[in-house]
Amino acid sequence: MDTARAQAVFENRYDAGRKLAAQMDEFKGQNVVVLAIPNGGVPVGLEVALAVEADLDLVISRKIPLPLKPEAGFGAVTDDGTVMLNEELVKETGLSELQISYQVNRVRAEIRQRSLLYRKDRPISVLNDKIVLITDDGLASGYTMKAAITSVRRRRPREIVAVIPVASAAALEQVEKVADRVITMVIGSMSKFYVADFYRYWQDVSDSEVVQCLKEWRIRRLGPTIDLLQKDDKKSSSGQSA
Repeated sequence: MDTARAQAVFENRYDAGRKLAAQMDEFKGQNVVVLAIPNGGVPVGLEVALAVEADLDLVISRKIPLPLKPEAGFGAVTDDGTVMLNEELVKETGLSELQISYQVNRVRAEIRQRSLLYRKDRPISVLNDKIVLITDDGLASGYTMKAAITSVRRRRPREIVAVIPVASAAALEQVEKVADRVITMVIGSMSKFYVADFYRYWQDVSDSEVVQCLKEWRIRRLGPTIDLLQKDDKKSSSGQSA
């Protein structure tokens, strides 16, 4: 659906994920991994992964905030160190190399903390020759998704599909250049585009909600025994070290 007027199409991110998943039956039974971009892309990714019966993991891609205007970004950094800058905005704002380096290092430190919190000791998913669905809750500038795709491409998947409920027309055009495919439901062509305007209920997704989504996927896909086994392993390890 193309629209020049913002309107609430989705109740929340879970609803958006379910509506996207209803269009994605083609991925059932295939060698698929869903990589969700925290934080907002995780509820979307959970619903998609459950619907297409795929593994769920994360690719952490974070906006690089502008100094003195943190709500805006001039690029993105991913968990493997990939940096993608909005060169036009960098030039327009006159950012120095020192300012860029400082902001990038701050984001990298934040990513390391989040990776430890979300993953704990779980290894990253093997993506070689798999179809990878990268989910987020929407595309405004598209830089976090572009950085995520660039990062994931190095892990040699068969295909990378960007999966987002809503996107600005400008961001969609940019992401289509780097993804193999893009699946979206709403494309906004308004001059001022805000992802939140397309959700009836919008609030920040907390770190604890991200962890809970990952736990819910494990229980619903692998069964409740998986968490019990992990707890037993931890107890055994503690006993041995004692």
